[in-house]
Amino acid sequence: MIRRTITILVLLICAILLLTFLPQSILRIVYPRKYEDLIFRYAKQYSVPEEIVFAVIKTESNFDPDAVSSAGAVGLMQIMPSTFLWLTEMKGESLSPSMLTDPETNIRYGVFFLHYLYEYYGDYQTAFAAYNAGMGNVSNWLVSEQYSENGKLVRIPFAETSNYVRLVSERTRLYKKLYD
Repeated sequence: MIRRTITILVLLICAILLLTFLPQSILRIVYPRKYEDLIFRYAKQYSVPEEIVFAVIKTESNFDPDAVSSAGAVGLMQIMPSTFLWLTEMKGESLSPSMLTDPETNIRYGVFFLHYLYEYYGDYQTAFAAYNAGMGNVSNWLVSEQYSENGKLVRIPFAETSNYVRLVSERTRLYKKLYD
């Protein structure tokens, strides 16, 4: 039993060291910048840091334009059809939710939504929470002393959303480090 525990511990330490010193070129395979022309264009247009867009797409769909979640979110940035319709109305456009599998449409509206959430809440951590859990939930949390302090979200009651915010934040930092 002790020998097995030591073996597992040694393997974990080796894995951590390997990941710590893994060449950037290998990490870039795991964290690619697919669709970069579209992401650069819409990140610039909506003033959203491009590494955030890459991190959201990596987290949401792992760059699969045909991804559909169990909740019904669609495409690269996993946009709900109802959210998409709301966003198209806001932009004065009329598009079908079937367009969500089109990478350009999905990225354009996903980045626009991130921009909107950032403008609405004032920071990306809260915007990420709203992107995942919905604006209604986040707005309720912000008025609750149990989850916010001085109007800033400090605790997230949904484990999925808390993990999502952590993942997107970590991946944002990683994308910035790998490609800066």
